[in-house]
Amino acid sequence: MSLTESTGPQSVADYRPQDAKSESWLALAAGIDVEVVQYFLVSARCGCFMQAARSLNVRPTILRKFLAQLEEQLQRTLFKFKDSSLTLTRDGQQLHARLIALAHERTLPAVEQPLIRLAVAETILHDILGRDLVSLLRRNASVRLDIISIDSDLTLQAISADVAVWLAGTESPVPGPSFSTSKPQPLARLDYKPHIAKRYSRVTSRPETLDDLADFLLVQWQHDRQIESFRPWNALVDQRLAGVVQLHSYELMLEMIRCSACIGLLPQYMGRFDRGLIELPGLFNQPMQRQVWLAVNAESRDEPQVQMIVELIQNTFSERREWFEG
Repeated sequence: MSLTESTGPQSVADYRPQDAKSESWLALAAGIDVEVVQYFLVSARCGCFMQAARSLNVRPTILRKFLAQLEEQLQRTLFKFKDSSLTLTRDGQQLHARLIALAHERTLPAVEQPLIRLAVAETILHDILGRDLVSLLRRNASVRLDIISIDSDLTLQAISADVAVWLAGTESPVPGPSFSTSKPQPLARLDYKPHIAKRYSRVTSRPETLDDLADFLLVQWQHDRQIESFRPWNALVDQRLAGVVQLHSYELMLEMIRCSACIGLLPQYMGRFDRGLIELPGLFNQPMQRQVWLAVNAESRDEPQVQMIVELIQNTFSERREWFEG
């Protein structure tokens, strides 16, 4: 299959087998499509088709198809596997040198990726979006992404971003971003309950009333002290004269609940995120809830890369909708 077929990038010079008799095959380098040149050079640099595909943001099968077409058109084998590594053959090395020389004569256009700024509430980034963002980066190594962790309302007000995901009241997205955005979209309502590690809590000794908590160490993330809807929990912590740990790190709070027999306030979905944790229902009569909100910068909301991030976030919450159901 030649590069001039409709299934792939078009070459600026058609190759015919009989032409090889009258000119060196390397002379054809000037006629290779710019996109295919990039495929070849990146593959040679990475020494791995998978990594090259990630860097180029294409599927590995597409990358290998066009490289195979290039080998067929040049009638040369360009790559080989040696000791489980991808290397250039002698012909591949000659083509690589010729293309590098041509690159000095004519600047090959570089595709600059726009910088996308994503601001996410720290807990949502850690518990819900983190894994899918890692998967995105595994598929697309050329993305330019600035991830901003929102650990307080002040941070949310101070930053500027293309996409913002934050926690606020169940009825209103205020306080929200200070920059101009699209209408905030509710993604999920979160219920919060005290949690403890299963390993430290047998069913027969599990606390069922607030008085039962007297024998347990409580741990509190400092950010939660300012949340109005967490007043029942915060009042309990404030009453403590001993047996309380205050932390500024969300991850450390989780680790203390997992490993130190502490009880802390966490979203109700936490048992799905970490099977080793279990909620303690019935301790508080008043519900403690927050809403996850999504908004997009009004100036950049139509950018394809911004839409890609928005779709990833929406799909993540849609796929995990069972996490947020009571």
